[in-house]
Amino acid sequence: MSATPSRPDLLLTHGYFLAEDPKEQAIMKPYVPLGILYLAAFLERAGFSIELYDTTFRRFADLEARLREGPPSVVGFAANLMTRANVVRLARVAKEAGWTVLFGGPEPPSWPEEYLAAGGDVVVEGEGEETVAELLPVLRAHGPDPAALSKVNGIVFRDAAGTLVKTPPRTKVSDLDSLPWPARGKVDIGRYLATWRTAHGAGSLSLITARGCPFKCNWCSHGVYGYSHRRRSPSAVADEVAHLVETYHPEQLWYADDVFNMKASWLVEYAEELEKRGLHVPFECICRADRMTEEAAAALARLGAYRVWIGSESGSQRILDAMERGVTVEQVKSSTALLKKHGIETGMFLMWGYEGEEIADIEATVSLVKDAAPDIFFTTLSYPIKGTKYFEKVAARAVSTTEWATGSDRDFAVKGRHSRRFYDQATKYLKNSVELHRLRSSDGAARLARIPRAFLLARLARMRLERFSDEVEA
Repeated sequence: MSATPSRPDLLLTHGYFLAEDPKEQAIMKPYVPLGILYLAAFLERAGFSIELYDTTFRRFADLEARLREGPPSVVGFAANLMTRANVVRLARVAKEAGWTVLFGGPEPPSWPEEYLAAGGDVVVEGEGEETVAELLPVLRAHGPDPAALSKVNGIVFRDAAGTLVKTPPRTKVSDLDSLPWPARGKVDIGRYLATWRTAHGAGSLSLITARGCPFKCNWCSHGVYGYSHRRRSPSAVADEVAHLVETYHPEQLWYADDVFNMKASWLVEYAEELEKRGLHVPFECICRADRMTEEAAAALARLGAYRVWIGSESGSQRILDAMERGVTVEQVKSSTALLKKHGIETGMFLMWGYEGEEIADIEATVSLVKDAAPDIFFTTLSYPIKGTKYFEKVAARAVSTTEWATGSDRDFAVKGRHSRRFYDQATKYLKNSVELHRLRSSDGAARLARIPRAFLLARLARMRLERFSDEVEA
């Protein structure tokens, strides 16, 4: 017989099950859940007993069994767009088994009524460290009593009458260096690295150097960190990288900051700190085009960046301005040119379907990708995320194609927008047009045989784009 698990002050978990997600298996690039690892480290330092149940390499039924086995205490679920359906199902299991249920992460603050109705007792807004540290003793002494909960800032709950109560927001952590490193010892880092090495030939680990993004792109969620930007000191980050290299030996890193190149001067200082420690680890990161300077690009190369991702979104300045991106098409071109100059690969994120986009805007995006020539580019169809300006703009026309508890904000159809078939052709037109451009610009006889096919595919997609332009989402 197996021993009954001890009763932790808090069981922390999430709802990402790699083995049960075919799309994620095709990508095979899992990273540790940094958010709850930070929270676990902070709470353990404060004296709480924390059990962290990492679902990444487990099955849904495994966590379901753990919750039913008990003994029940407080369980905290981190939820996002991808994991809503799993987390909601698990929360109901937890509630039936007698657990007090907390929800946190980027999505629950935008849907507090729904998450509370799904079995939650409390939704934690924003950064969780100080809020949960204050909340746990309250729950231990009083349970989810509304009168006691009302004294804790940064949470949402229901009062005795069932009315939604939102307490004042909590002040964000100002000194990120004061936080302990994520509790990576609570997850199987070796398995993460082995999964990466098997699928991609190199193991990758993630870390952050900052929290938040001050820019106000109106389709982007700021549910946890708001419009802030607080950065760790270069020496503190370098110490963590040294620890990761010495302890886990990754071949590369992923800096999971929203904007890694916020300040070129910080990058330069950070490069100096890594050089002091003899560290030069290849990495990927996301940068903004308007923050990319010669100094920043040179520092990124010096640090070991092998690929930098730019959120271009569109090649139409009209659409970029409507998104409130604060970036110009010329800055996107300039940033990719600077990165290439310093030997860094470029990746580009593109978004179809933003409000008001027409064929001329798609043509502009095709032209941008031809001119900027990123090494990789990905397209996605815009979707209105609850809590954003974009959601407010289209809310009256946004209709979910699934039940809330089983889908996500990605399932919203926007009435009157071009059809998904239209945007499928836009992607085909983009890919084949760019391929044709590359073939025409390259050398070698072998390319000549491929040009006619690329030309025909691009032309066919463009014709279908016109044909489907009158189709709209109903």
